[in-house]
Amino acid sequence: MYDYIVIGAGSAGCVLANRLSEDPACRVLLLEAGPRDTNPFIHMPAGLARLVNNRRINWNLETEPEPALGRRRLWWPRGKVLGGSSSINAMCYVRGVPADYDGWEAGGATGWGWDQVLPWFLQGERNSRGASALHGDAGPLSVSDLRHHNPLSAAFIAAAQEAGHPRNADFNGDQQLGVGLYQVTQREGARCSSADAYLRPARHRRNLTVLTGAQATALSFQGTTATGVHYRRGGHHLHAHAAVEVILSAGAIHSPHLLMLSGIGEADTLRCHGITPRVDLPGVGRNLQDHLDICTVVHTTPGVSYDRSSELRIAIDYFLRGHRGAGTSNLAEAGGFARSSLATDTRADIQFHFVPAMLDNHGRHRLPGEGYTLHACPLHPRSRGQLRLRDADARSAPRIHANYLGDADGHDLKMMLECARLSARVLQQPAFDRWRGAPVFPPHEALDDAALEAFIRAKAETIYHPVGTCAMGQHPEAVVDPTLRVHGIERLRVVDASVMPSLISGNTNAPTMMIAERAAYWIRTAAAG
Repeated sequence: MYDYIVIGAGSAGCVLANRLSEDPACRVLLLEAGPRDTNPFIHMPAGLARLVNNRRINWNLETEPEPALGRRRLWWPRGKVLGGSSSINAMCYVRGVPADYDGWEAGGATGWGWDQVLPWFLQGERNSRGASALHGDAGPLSVSDLRHHNPLSAAFIAAAQEAGHPRNADFNGDQQLGVGLYQVTQREGARCSSADAYLRPARHRRNLTVLTGAQATALSFQGTTATGVHYRRGGHHLHAHAAVEVILSAGAIHSPHLLMLSGIGEADTLRCHGITPRVDLPGVGRNLQDHLDICTVVHTTPGVSYDRSSELRIAIDYFLRGHRGAGTSNLAEAGGFARSSLATDTRADIQFHFVPAMLDNHGRHRLPGEGYTLHACPLHPRSRGQLRLRDADARSAPRIHANYLGDADGHDLKMMLECARLSARVLQQPAFDRWRGAPVFPPHEALDDAALEAFIRAKAETIYHPVGTCAMGQHPEAVVDPTLRVHGIERLRVVDASVMPSLISGNTNAPTMMIAERAAYWIRTAAAG
């Protein structure tokens, strides 16, 4: 028997495992469907390019055919390994802006305003630049400046400034707008995932049990009280009991999936799959949001991009030189935030990620030659999707209906057009003159609106930020309350990106770990009486 069971050893789950097991009297079980994070390319930052098609550590999900994107099925990679997606992502450390969190609170997520969440960001952060009012330097999560960046990334920053975007040295500072190099979750040139930051220092604790290769199949209950979890490991069907709480941290896809498999969701839909409803919570799996991204790709002069770099040579150089050189690159080295002509408030509504290599289909399709890629995504989409059960088998992936560009007024498509236009404007600036070759995507620099729209519908992809499928609040479709307890169920919480009511202005990894830091405090405080 355990006091706490945490399901999912991803960005949030590793935080919870560490913080809850700090109390030696608490017995904690952490379940992870994937393996340990022993693959060396997880820890070499540039190794993320080698992890793209690794099905052992990636759930390799796909959406259902997307009506607004030519009925394409979009690939959704999600981490299936200790550290979850923080072990396979591009390591950009972005928190969003105060208005994001104040918006959560105004929408019913009481206590989640900026002033309430900032201390929890600071508690987790160990920033190499030192402490300030907006940064911590004593937390477990190492945040640092890149040790290496490509000359093309410097050209992007210069070009964006020529296009009118200000230089910004800290996207988590007083002002988010502008362009620069990302700070990254790295420690001395190596990836610092949530497993590195939180789980590894706690693995020696005798009160913490970590089981990999253990996929949860359903929660167990006594009436409307969660009592444990059924899981499959090594071909065996097993059960673990929790004396205090069960905490679901399986991410924005698998947390709602497991709730539905356990009888928590829209009752009629559950019955259609032969599942007896335990609590009728229609919001489970709804409110799905993601950042849709469009890439502009351009050829460059030979010898500067990462396209033809020898992966073996980079890896040897990285390990022999003590975590230095191109192996420390997160690939998405530079980027920034902009307000488009369609912005409805003071926040940035577009984010850039610049990669000094050519990317097509997430890098899974190698293009001939050498080049660079500018990603751009609208930060506050109005479209909402949902997850649906495929069947009642936990081994079957849920149906992901992302509903990209599905908003009634067409605002999201207009924003995507703005993204493509702003990208083209930056890449046409003089700073790129010495590097610029022929355009790749789109194939012509000057496109009319119809051609640009067709390009977007044919090429837009996710930039890996799904949230919202177990949204917190008190409204009819809320799944958890502001302390992350599941409505209608005792001793069950959801703690991961699925509880975010709406997308923040940027990457979602840092906010996910902040949510877990805060939840761990509440859980321990509740147990203390």
